Amino acid sequence: MYNDQLLLSNWRTPELKAIREGVEFGLLKIEEDERVVVVSADLAESVKIAKFGEKYPDRFVEVGVAEQNMAGVAAGLSFTGKIPFMASYATFSPGRNWEQIRVSIALSKANVKIIGSHAGVSVGVNGPSHMGTEDIALMRVLPNMVVLAPADATECGAAIVAAYQHDGPVYIRTCRPDTSVFLKEHEFEIGKAHILREGRDLTIIACGIQVHQSLVLAESLAKIGIECEVINASSIKPIDAETIIYSAEKTKRVVTIEDHQVSGGLGGAVAELLGQVGIKHLQLGIRDQFGVSGKWDEVYERMGIDQESLEKSVIDYYHDKL
Repeated sequence: MYNDQLLLSNWRTPELKAIREGVEFGLLKIEEDERVVVVSADLAESVKIAKFGEKYPDRFVEVGVAEQNMAGVAAGLSFTGKIPFMASYATFSPGRNWEQIRVSIALSKANVKIIGSHAGVSVGVNGPSHMGTEDIALMRVLPNMVVLAPADATECGAAIVAAYQHDGPVYIRTCRPDTSVFLKEHEFEIGKAHILREGRDLTIIACGIQVHQSLVLAESLAKIGIECEVINASSIKPIDAETIIYSAEKTKRVVTIEDHQVSGGLGGAVAELLGQVGIKHLQLGIRDQFGVSGKWDEVYERMGIDQESLEKSVIDYYHDKL
């Protein structure tokens, strides 16, 4: 379960690259399969599918600002034997076209891969209308839907490949800002979480940008004698029950951290799981509010998920549980 071998040697001072960049990396690895097609809703450059379209114009469909139509087109392509990847901002897909995704893709078990970019309040200056903070909840509730939230650009590329190999609908959550690239190239396994740091006192479970945040937090807390175990739960559905319960039963204290509403997101998934074994946990994330426009680190501070706020919340929780 413990896999610190996934961490780059320079993970404490990593290069920065947006998680969304991994979409391009992943598509490059599967581009030779002529069944792979890409469907865009007028945001190809932003969601990192433009280069695929330039290279393979006959396998690229631009539907314009029509996310509901995009879902129908992607479903139709899948029924002809294609493997479509449809991409837009998470606030628009699945935010705007959830009903079409539900019926045309999830209910039909269509082999469609859905990329929701610019997720979370890390979008920053784009403001609350463009902040997809409910997308995990929307997609996790759908039968037949796999939900992935890779931790960095490298893992995003691997998640694209894993989605391609999976027979059925998959949702992949990506983010806008340049953040840490701290994981080595690896095979992404749907349904598998990784313990990146061992600890005895408290378990931190995170996805997306918050995984690296959690590693930094764990090192800081170790200086005051709190040894945290850090789990990368990039596969949110199916969730790795074995790894999470193993760690939770060891430490007896669990914290989830995410850039998403705490209701229905990663924290909700973990709460449902730990409730079965009688372990409570602290959910840190967006607490029943919309984001605000500003620099993304300033928005994180406003939402209480910046490094300083997280450290205070975890310390308070740890002492309350003693």
